[in-house]
Amino acid sequence: MKIALMDSGIGLLPAAAAVRRLRPDADLVLSWDPDGMPWGPRTPEDITQRALAVAEAAAAHEPDVLIVACNTASVHSLPVMRARFEPDLPIIGTVPAIKPAAAGGGHVAIWATPATTGSAYQRNLIEQFAAGVAVTEVPCPGLADAVHHADRSAIDAAIASAAARTPEDVTTVVLGCTNYELVAESIRAAVQRPGRPPLALHGSAGAVAAQALRRIGAEPDPAAVADTTLRVLLSGREATLPDTALSYQEGRFLQAVSTVR
Repeated sequence: MKIALMDSGIGLLPAAAAVRRLRPDADLVLSWDPDGMPWGPRTPEDITQRALAVAEAAAAHEPDVLIVACNTASVHSLPVMRARFEPDLPIIGTVPAIKPAAAGGGHVAIWATPATTGSAYQRNLIEQFAAGVAVTEVPCPGLADAVHHADRSAIDAAIASAAARTPEDVTTVVLGCTNYELVAESIRAAVQRPGRPPLALHGSAGAVAAQALRRIGAEPDPAAVADTTLRVLLSGREATLPDTALSYQEGRFLQAVSTVR
């Protein structure tokens, strides 16, 4: 099988690594947009145009399913993308993990890009799955871009800024941007308060990978063995995994277990 993932940047790495762990025998196509990122500050119309171009580049390689591993693109572009590609190519969106986070019953903070924070899409998810639960939306300007460029000082500064705006009684943080999953432990360390119970973090990579398999009728098979490939497309251009991707554990894992073509 062949599974494609798209994003504005390297936030697709956690979902790609989750797919690889569930199905080591799946070929992967990773398509992102270094020429246009970050998408967060763009208008919804511009985001949709960029997302369609990145998706078209991935679809040209005839995958069985396409994961939109980007919260911002999912918030603004999923209806247009599904109209363009389905039913021939199933499209799997990435939804902030508000439902499982709210199930814990504590105060939930949703860290997301400015484009996702306050959007009607996210507000609807809060109303649907977190009614009666204390929820604080925390916009994180600059964090996704800093993670994409593996700029450690900028990452630390953006995390510190968002942590300062996160209420002290928060028990759970939703990582509402896929890039944030790459620095999850740094976020945990910044938000965890002394004397408080261990902070719960909720990302989306594992759930999205599992849903992609379900949509194409495939079961997880972590023991499967195959000589699989990893194809990288940067704004539509054939490439290899850049050094920024390899600065994260997920990128190094993907390169170690796949032949990059």
